[in-house]
Formats: sequence, C-alpha cells, structure tokens
Amino acid sequence: MRRIFLEVICVLSLLSVGIVYAQPLPEPNGAVILTVSGKITNTNFGDRAVFDREMLEALEQKITETTTPWTEAKDRFEGPLGRALLEAVGVDGAEVMIITALNDYSAEVPVSDFIEIDAILALKHNDAYMRVRDKGPLFIIYPFDDEPKLKNELYYNRSVWQIRAIEFR
Repeated sequence: MRRIFLEVICVLSLLSVGIVYAQPLPEPNGAVILTVSGKITNTNFGDRAVFDREMLEALEQKITETTTPWTEAKDRFEGPLGRALLEAVGVDGAEVMIITALNDYSAEVPVSDFIEIDAILALKHNDAYMRVRDKGPLFIIYPFDDEPKLKNELYYNRSVWQIRAIEFR
C-alpha cells in the first residue's frame, strides 16, 4: 500500500512539472540580456530561450541580504531564483550549466546549486538595477551569510557576474 502511495505521489509530481514546462515562453519585448541553451525543452528563439529584464522579473523573485568578497558591507541583492529559471526553460536531464559572462569568462556550475540552494540571478543591487560596470546585468548570488558552508572559493568562483548566457549540459 505504501509503495502504491509513493508511486502515485511521484506520478503527480511529474505531471505538475510537465504543466510548468508546457507553458509557452513569451518573446522578449526589450533588449535580450540572457540567452539559455542546451538541454532545455521550452524555447522562444530557435533552440534557445532568450530573456529580457521584464521576463526575468516575471519569474519567482527572491531578495538575498548577504556579505560577499566583492562588496564592502552586507548588501541587498534581488532577482529570480535559479530554480525558477530551470522551471521556465524546462531543463531536461542536465547535470551542469556553463555560465558565461560578457567578457567570455565562464564557470561550470552544478544544476543542483539552483535546485538545492536559494541562489539567485541578481538583477538589482541595493534596489538599483545592476549596470555592466557594476557587475550587471546579472550576477549569481548565493546566500553566503545564511549558509556559511558557501563561504569558500568553490562558491565564490561560481558567482559569475555580467552573465550573458547559460548552457545546460
């Protein structure tokens, strides 16, 4: 009986995930600031998903107040949860993502970081949109102060700023 209950829960979970992925991804109205490719099922530009700021702000948002090695005090960062992006593009079977900055710097980040940790794609820093000269338009921020185990070089190196693209592999 317990096994049947667990199987029903699993099927219902998979069906609800499918509903999220089945929603069409709108086309951007503004300038594209993020291009997502790779193992995704929900696209809006050929085999890619492209996002403008308005589309990213439509995803589930989170505010993270934390200190970082790159700022002088505890700062406020705001943007979509990483897992909201995963849901929006319908990540399918990917284990890693290659996150690439405007200057072509890239970092390999496990997809599990976006599932298990409340990492965000920060659009705002201290309530102001992040400009390119201020590490924008997007900056991966981990909740360093909430989870001290994240305060190390591994996660600092995954905190890419000036993000332009994410490829799921």
